[in-house]
Amino acid sequence: MAKTIAVSDDVYELLKKSKLSGESYSDVIRRGLKRRTRLSDIAGRRTISVEQWRNTQRILSSGDKLNRKKLSSTR
Repeated sequence: MAKTIAVSDDVYELLKKSKLSGESYSDVIRRGLKRRTRLSDIAGRRTISVEQWRNTQRILSSGDKLNRKKLSSTR
């Protein structure tokens, strides 16, 4: 029996980009729930823009610097 669910526009776009040829949206959700998503699963699918990726790298880099600084101060 099919059920209708509502998802936000950004989630729909992610589902659409994750959908393989011949898959239903139920298949995409099932696949995602059965295993954790790895970077290799979404690589090349244009799930985020280059600008978003650069922002993510910048944020992660600044977090790494902060963590290194905190670790060095505890020694």
